[in-house]
Amino acid sequence: MALANPDLTGSTAFITGTTRGIGKQLALALADHGCNVVSTGKTTDDDETELAGSIEQTAREVRERGAEAIALELDLRDEDRVEAIVDEAIDQFGEIDIVINNASAIQLANVADLPADRFDLLTDVNVRGSHLVAHAFADHLADQEEAWLLSNSPPITTDRSPGKAPYAWSKLGMSFIALSLAEELKSDGVGCNTFWPVTTIDTRASRYFGLGTEDDWRTPEIVSDAVLEILARDPAECTGNSFYDETLLREAGVTDFSEYNVTEGDPAPMSARMFDPAFEREA
Repeated sequence: MALANPDLTGSTAFITGTTRGIGKQLALALADHGCNVVSTGKTTDDDETELAGSIEQTAREVRERGAEAIALELDLRDEDRVEAIVDEAIDQFGEIDIVINNASAIQLANVADLPADRFDLLTDVNVRGSHLVAHAFADHLADQEEAWLLSNSPPITTDRSPGKAPYAWSKLGMSFIALSLAEELKSDGVGCNTFWPVTTIDTRASRYFGLGTEDDWRTPEIVSDAVLEILARDPAECTGNSFYDETLLREAGVTDFSEYNVTEGDPAPMSARMFDPAFEREA
């Protein structure tokens, strides 16, 4: 087994939602491979919160790994702010060649139980926010020699999701944007893909919303290792795909996923089955 070891020296990644969880792990993993990072999110050092993590803390940890980093506060619902910090990031680094739409809101509820303001939050952060970031970066990415836009969102395999329809709609919308952009930027060689974990990942959201127990979870490292497998490829050839983390790592030769498990055992594919109830692991 030999996991990808892409040399990202000189690259810069703009990642949404880097305060903690998957977004922070992506930032640190890319930094370990030489990539500079624009750390964005809503939680800053100045916030009075008991939650661990901030965009500045992630930036500091990136710098400790030898890469450059800036932290920019971002509410994805604010169109003007999105455009402003995209411009600021480009001004700071000159080129941004990796954009990762990772941040999202979550609430699992029946249609009858979800009020309009919560539906708006899911839509505004997930679908609209991903669109705003993609819209702001599209022309810039097209001008790069090699560039990526990745989305932390699932394959589009269903036309219904009872019990969580508003959330599913918003996450599938993220994928729809990324995969459509793959066609729009295909002639420019930009690799636009989605990635999604097969199992639930141990994050604050998983714990807060009770998405299983520790026996059901894997660590965020499985997602960052999968993303590195994507980034080791040619973006002009690797575009328009919806990847599962396990599939990418199996292609790299991984047969034992136990190092990623939070506890001993084999977590069920809860995350994949959230949007594809018939999902079965590869034999």
